[in-house]
Formats: sequence, C-alpha cells, structure tokens
Amino acid sequence: MLVARRADRLKEIQTELSKKTKVIVCELDITDSQAVDKFVASQSEWLTHIDVLINNAGLALGREPFQDSKIEDAEAMLATNILALLRFTHKVLPNMIKKKSGHILNMGSIAGKTAYQSGTVYCATKAAVHMITEALRIDLGGTGVRVSTVAPGRVAETEFSVVRFKGDEDKARQVYEGYRTMSSKDVAEAIAWILDRPSNVNIQELVIMPTDQPSATMLAPVR
Repeated sequence: MLVARRADRLKEIQTELSKKTKVIVCELDITDSQAVDKFVASQSEWLTHIDVLINNAGLALGREPFQDSKIEDAEAMLATNILALLRFTHKVLPNMIKKKSGHILNMGSIAGKTAYQSGTVYCATKAAVHMITEALRIDLGGTGVRVSTVAPGRVAETEFSVVRFKGDEDKARQVYEGYRTMSSKDVAEAIAWILDRPSNVNIQELVIMPTDQPSATMLAPVR
C-alpha cells in the first residue's frame, strides 16, 4: 500500500509496480490528523496485515538562514517529518505487537547526524527521527517488532530539492552538478536489504553516502 498526497505520482508508481506485485494506492494528506483517522478506519481490516511500515515522507523547505526563513516552512517540516511519522507508527503498532512481528523503517538523513548552515529546522527534524527510532526500539523491546533508520546523503533524481527551492528546477539541478550522487534505487536496495534480514537480526541504523560525499558537509569529486 502506498499513501501520499499526489494522486498523479501515486498512479505512476502503481502502474510501474503493478507489473510485479499487487499495489493499493491511497491519496492522503498525512499531516491532516482527521484525514488519517478516517483513512485508518476505512482500511482497518487491511491494516491488520501490515508487516512493514516505511515512513518515507519528508521534506525540506527553503535554504535561508533561520532568521530569514518563514515560520510556515518550519511548521510544514515539523508536521511532515515528525508528527506524520509518529501518527502512522502509532496506528500500525498495535497489530504488529499482537502478531509479535513487524518492522518500522524510518527515513532519517545524514542531516540528522551533522548540522549544516541554513538547515536549522530540517536538521532538527531529522535528528528527531533518529532519536524517535532509537527510543521506540527500546520501548518495543521484547515485542518482536524491529525498528530501523536509514540515513542517506545526497540523492539525485527525486523531487527533494525541487520542493526545497519551491519549484525552481534550475536551482535544484545545480545541487547535484559536478559530482557523483546516489539514486533513489541505491537507497531502495539498501532498504530492501535491511528488510530481508532474518527475524533474529535488526539493522538498527544504516548510513549510506555517495562516494563523492565523504561527510554531510563535504563534497570531493574524483578528478
């Protein structure tokens, strides 16, 4: 099941994935608590069969220093990156605990481990994701439910930077010029590897970076 706000993108992904497996898509604003409650109520039977929850939704908005940024951007990042993750996790956990199995995988970021200039709120939200994951794993000790986080570096071929620069595709493209980045496929394969571990193994955290990005704040392309 894929849940997102944009129906057009959901349909595209559904068409692609349906060649290999059954795919259910649901258009939903995950920051709307009432809409999420209605969604969960309407899918209550199906949700009992969820084995894996991937909290992949997240965004960064703006590239200005915090003092020059819009507080509305901060609110949107907090609502999407933290509250929506908590809300969906809270909804699926009861059935996972009942089954004594399941896997929660949260998308963190290298930005949640090392701060960078003009990333005040985004870095804070991703640091929160890492702490939520760690604490939740402790809370769920003895339940059989595994909890993991993936912390990627720079990933091209996504809409992340387009959203950050609010539709300015030229600025977004420049972020990834001059060095080798990762692709969304690279990250997806890492996630698949984590989820494919036997039930006695939990990959607690995986940091995955482009070779040309030695750290969160450094790019070093091969010359």
